[in-house]
Amino acid sequence: MEQYDVIVIGAGNGGLAAAATLAEKGKRVILFERHNIPGGCGSSFRRGRFEFEIALHQLSHMGTPENPGPLREQFARYGILDEIDWIEIKELFRVNFPDGTGVSLPADREKCVAHLCKEFPAEAEAIKEYFKVVYDFCDESTAFAAQSAKSTGEPGALKKLIMKTGFPHIYPTLAKYALKSTQEVLDEFFKDPKLQLALSAYWCFMGMPPERFPFAILAKCTYFYTETKPHYLRGTSMMMNQAIMEAIGRMGGVVRLNCGVKRIVLENGAAVGVVDENGVEYRAKKIISNISPLATYGALLAPEEVPESAREYLKPYTVGISALTCFIGLDCTPEEIGFTTSFTLNYESLDANKDFQDAYQLLPDNDPLVATCYTVDDPCVSPPGTSIITAGTLKYSAEWEKLTPEQYYEMKYEAGRRIVARLEKMYPGFTEHIEEMEVATPLTHMRYLNHPGGAIYGYEQDRMQSVFFFPAESKIPNLEFASGWVTSCGFGPNYQYADGVASKIAAEV
Repeated sequence: MEQYDVIVIGAGNGGLAAAATLAEKGKRVILFERHNIPGGCGSSFRRGRFEFEIALHQLSHMGTPENPGPLREQFARYGILDEIDWIEIKELFRVNFPDGTGVSLPADREKCVAHLCKEFPAEAEAIKEYFKVVYDFCDESTAFAAQSAKSTGEPGALKKLIMKTGFPHIYPTLAKYALKSTQEVLDEFFKDPKLQLALSAYWCFMGMPPERFPFAILAKCTYFYTETKPHYLRGTSMMMNQAIMEAIGRMGGVVRLNCGVKRIVLENGAAVGVVDENGVEYRAKKIISNISPLATYGALLAPEEVPESAREYLKPYTVGISALTCFIGLDCTPEEIGFTTSFTLNYESLDANKDFQDAYQLLPDNDPLVATCYTVDDPCVSPPGTSIITAGTLKYSAEWEKLTPEQYYEMKYEAGRRIVARLEKMYPGFTEHIEEMEVATPLTHMRYLNHPGGAIYGYEQDRMQSVFFFPAESKIPNLEFASGWVTSCGFGPNYQYADGVASKIAAEV
């Protein structure tokens, strides 16, 4: 039986970061991953001569060499910063409206405000005030972080803390907007539905319509992407995964691929080790799970071992949305079909709340369509004279789970055909240039990620299940969580959160 300081389950972003931080701090750490590659949703796959990025649109929290963000500093600690070619992205995204017009948002606060004021002159003063509120909110959130960390994580407990006497005077912006939806805040500031849609586009990143999407997440997304600059990396996110995994090894840690964990070993109700899929037992002082709390409690523990407090704690939380995505390799350059922006959000109407209801349906006829052309930012990501496009919509898994195998394959490729038809309307000639295409459904995400419902964002990111209320607390001693199920989803937030969890544990073991 091998003994370690810490065992990490799952080599997604959080698991990789947690293991790297522990190894950096001199702890004996072993990381288990059932797949043959690290990264979870943040990885890539090959079809023909194309390598398709699965999930990374833009990496936040990087900053610049002159003004480094927290993630740049974290990667420097791991010794991988100079191993990766980082590409700074100058434009956050482009929103294409139903009437054929659109607006792009620069990745800089001043430039973004100036551009929006030019595009929407009637709302110029409101735009300036809105961005001030966004930045004030994030500054106050940072100042309040220490206090929120003392909360139990229960919605009621933190709401009382937020609203207690004196708090609104110290943190006025946070007190006013912390529990508001994106739609409530946008309605307070703006009348133009196009402007509202452009500013709220990040709801697509989290899988919640504006009327349910927390303004707190929108504010933080806007802040981090304009202040610490979005980046892509040459060669897909697998370059980052591989670099972190190799860094773990260099610093004395162990990574086991093709080797999942079968169960967590408890003694007197506390986690003391794991048994891998080969039946080998490992012991450790602490265990970090980078898989969902649902899978951790439900698959790695016997029912009688799961504390009733854990069941009650997770009861208010709902499994989030999945996705339907087409991965397309074109035999032409992006310019040949008119694709000049790396990241676009395409709408069939100006009512995102109404359009979101289509996420419960099988086929992607009117859903907001997210389209990314990585070749615009990194021409080397595909062979010369070619392009890589990913285009997808948000979809819940329920209707897909009802299909027979025959129906599934029919619907899968019909869905892909309809997405391609929508792209053809926007980029005439698109279809004739398709060389490779693969379609991923919610069931694909269920199979590869081992996530309930194929959820790509963990639990639903609404006001009462995220931000201040993530279910980060473990009900089993010596067991901690570090995945996107217990913090803001996305590469940057996952890396940072796991780094914090690992740093805390390193001080204890």
